[in-house]
Amino acid sequence: MSVKLTEGAVEALFNGSLVNNPVLQLLNIRQMNTGSGPPRFRLMMSDGLHSMTSMILATQLNNLTDDNLLTPNCVCMLKKTTSNNLADGRRVVIVIDMDIIKSAEEIGGRIGNPTPINADSKTSSSQDPVSSTAVSSSSPPPAAVPGPSHNKSSSTLTPPKGCGRGFTGKSPMKASNTSPVSTTKVIPVASLNPYQSKWTVRARVTNKSSIRTWSNSRGEGKLFSFEIVDESGEIKITAFNKEVDKFFSLVEQGKVYYISKASLKVANKQYTTLKNDYEMTLNAQSSVVPCDDSQGVPEMLCDFVPIAELENRDKDAIIDVIGVCKSAEDVSRITTKTSREVSKRALNLIDTTGKVVTVTLWGEEAEKFDGSGQPVVAIKGARLSDFGGRSLSALFSSTIMVNPDIPEAFQLRAWYDREGHSQDSQSLTETRSVGSGAKMNWKTLSDVKNEHMGHGEKADYFSCVASLLYTRKENCLYQACPSADCNKKVIDQQNGLYRCEKCSREFPNFKYRLLLSANLADFGDNQWVTCFQETAEVLLGHSAETLGQLRDTDEAAFDEVFQKANFTTHIFKNKVKLETYNDESRVKVTVMEVLPIDHREYSRRLISNIRKLASRT
Repeated sequence: MSVKLTEGAVEALFNGSLVNNPVLQLLNIRQMNTGSGPPRFRLMMSDGLHSMTSMILATQLNNLTDDNLLTPNCVCMLKKTTSNNLADGRRVVIVIDMDIIKSAEEIGGRIGNPTPINADSKTSSSQDPVSSTAVSSSSPPPAAVPGPSHNKSSSTLTPPKGCGRGFTGKSPMKASNTSPVSTTKVIPVASLNPYQSKWTVRARVTNKSSIRTWSNSRGEGKLFSFEIVDESGEIKITAFNKEVDKFFSLVEQGKVYYISKASLKVANKQYTTLKNDYEMTLNAQSSVVPCDDSQGVPEMLCDFVPIAELENRDKDAIIDVIGVCKSAEDVSRITTKTSREVSKRALNLIDTTGKVVTVTLWGEEAEKFDGSGQPVVAIKGARLSDFGGRSLSALFSSTIMVNPDIPEAFQLRAWYDREGHSQDSQSLTETRSVGSGAKMNWKTLSDVKNEHMGHGEKADYFSCVASLLYTRKENCLYQACPSADCNKKVIDQQNGLYRCEKCSREFPNFKYRLLLSANLADFGDNQWVTCFQETAEVLLGHSAETLGQLRDTDEAAFDEVFQKANFTTHIFKNKVKLETYNDESRVKVTVMEVLPIDHREYSRRLISNIRKLASRT
């Protein structure tokens, strides 16, 4: 089967010139000896006229060999490459990103009669091209090269800012190919490995953690980490103890630095989601120097997955996603299994596939997020869950960008303003988990009774759309222990102190807690439910502390809060369980979460139910 190769591409790459997406044929591939590190492969590639043996496959593409996709005679498109110079002047081209466009079976054999290219950029017919690819087991790793060469043709191109793969244009090393603190040349992040001794990278800080402390059998200490990126890739860097004091205030997110003399080791994938086999650790000899010239260094490297494709990805996969925030829930507080309260907020993102996915933000990110104006949101490193279809959760290591200055965001904004806002959409998160971990299960209030929900050994969970008819405000507030992890009711000692029996302590103050009994109704039935602190505050629109002050100082305003809440309609996520008290059994319904209604999605669900019922008749 015939295919057109990019003639002249081998000679251009050999000379250090930029070639945009060249199509080459793989003639041979050999694994090199890299000791205990991940395997590396040397490629011999041809443009039909010339062949070149000094091409190295980046380790992040090793899956192409593992899956037997990269085999001799297949045809590839090189989407991203970078070049280094060996000590003897020879050039090595590292393939960072590539696509297999024709398999070896489809091609059937070698294309043309390529001749090897030598150091003088001339061909030599006496050299056998296949035998030249053989790599001795004692050969050093080719990535341990001191630095890159100048790109002869890149000066006319300017790469775009932001995320995305396959950048073309000026190399990030071009603006300054030597570090100001060393004579070692700047090399790409993707070329780093533990076998190198002298190197400097020039990269941008994309994410920086706070200082965390640790303690174990070997002692205690502190650490912080940050992530850097250049045009070739990204890597995580960690600093411990004295290096925390030395570098924490220096490193700023978004700034570009020269970094050298750090230790490299195989990355612990338990603590990083970056696509790099290695990570750095700063030590006493490490150097981190600000770089004023950030030209050519991307803001971030992202590999965005279309929302519709999430259905085909494995559970717990770490992915990058970008979409328009159609809606955002109010921030809420949940209590973890360790009795720690944490903030959460759910966003509904849509992209040009017309699919919607729910993304959960946590902690400070949830509290500061502003969904007004339906911004474009890009998240790097979110975890994919299979609860209720498909949903995403931001991690501690995730990077969240609102209206980022990248081409993908501009395209999404234009699409949504033009047609996306009125387009029919389908959510991948049709049912979501409630705070207990159970799945969302749409029911009417009459279904709860008719289906005897909650009568089994375990609690049942359901969601409903209902209106608040009545609340018992008389005993909805109580004085609780002010300790962070204790909500036990305190006893007024009548001497200015309040005693907590659980903590066995007396306090000069207390905190108000809500325990609200409310009656909900839908078109078919009504149901008494219990709302604890978080759900009661959402339902009433005020904090427990505010309500306590109103009850003590302004009874009319206190009553008005409850009057305004009556006859409001929400989505209620509930737990139902049959409980026995004083030999009397009754069904207890506890509200786990209160959400606003997305009337458009609610209407679609009603229409879908009508169609299902109509199809049965």
